[in-house]
Amino acid sequence: MTRLSIVIVTYNSGADIHACLGSLARHPPRLDHEILVVDNASTDGTGTAVRERWPAIRVIDAGANVGFARATNLGIRHSTGELLLLLNPDAEVGRGAVDVLAAALDSHPGAAVAGPRLVDAGGRVELSFGAMLGPVAELRQKVLVGGSRRGLPIISGYVERLTRRPRTVDWVSGACLLVRRADADAVGLLDERYFMYAEDVDFCAAIRARGRAVLFTPAAEVVHVRGRSVASAPAATAAAYRRSQLAFYAKHHPRWLPLLRAYLKFRGRLPDMPIERPGSTR
Repeated sequence: MTRLSIVIVTYNSGADIHACLGSLARHPPRLDHEILVVDNASTDGTGTAVRERWPAIRVIDAGANVGFARATNLGIRHSTGELLLLLNPDAEVGRGAVDVLAAALDSHPGAAVAGPRLVDAGGRVELSFGAMLGPVAELRQKVLVGGSRRGLPIISGYVERLTRRPRTVDWVSGACLLVRRADADAVGLLDERYFMYAEDVDFCAAIRARGRAVLFTPAAEVVHVRGRSVASAPAATAAAYRRSQLAFYAKHHPRWLPLLRAYLKFRGRLPDMPIERPGSTR
């Protein structure tokens, strides 16, 4: 069995995927590893470009834009690694980052998942972990993320300090998430009801329900360029987020679901049936 499988889901990711794969080529994990790209029927030739430029990388055609969770599961099922790294195509790994994540799991037998410190291209940190999503936790996360992005000094400083210390958390971002295959298999992989967004929080919740820990590991740092999906299809992406939010509350907070639906309807944000598929990477 390969020690590590790296699974990358793409959808019209031509602007990002070569930088992602290039970072893995420049800073390859010391672990025996394989890289699989699952292409969600890109119309920009992403799959073909990866095959031509990176012939050693296995490309799997999903056949349609099936979403992040379903495409990730497809990649996992075609992989062989004892460890699974879920990586966004707009992420670039630094030297030793993947090895640090693997070492974190190796040194914590009770942990199933490890996530790195994510920063943008300018070095600004992303709050890529948090408490289990619920009304209060979601509001707190939005305040911290929004304040940090706007550069509000008090919030930015707090988020910077928060992301410098290793800790056990409820979830880490699926933009870069290392998980033991045994634990992923035990929870049935990612819940495919989520097209995009919230599937990483749900996945970590299922793993924690089995008594396993999730680690935030800031010694590993990964650059994450955000916003490609939002920029290409903002309305569809927002609707996809709301559908995932509703699915998450239906599963984890059913008593809050009617109130959430009423709030979204009042704000004019209650999603209709999908008429457009947004990009299936964050």
